[in-house]
Amino acid sequence: MGDVFLKFVFAIATVLFIVAGLSYAGSIPEMQVSHSTGECVSVINYGDTNYSCENQPRKYHHVWTK
Repeated sequence: MGDVFLKFVFAIATVLFIVAGLSYAGSIPEMQVSHSTGECVSVINYGDTNYSCENQPRKYHHVWTK
């Protein structure tokens, strides 16, 4: 009985960990950078953040653009 309970608790903890990780990864902004100049073109915000090229986030998904 105790072994089944531990497996259940482990399964619930694993699911919660995965959901928390996906939630965090989905809220990181996307910074579009020009391939030719290497300069920021725009920042796409997810969630309730308000970043721009002048106010760049500390962590972001780097996307190359033309």
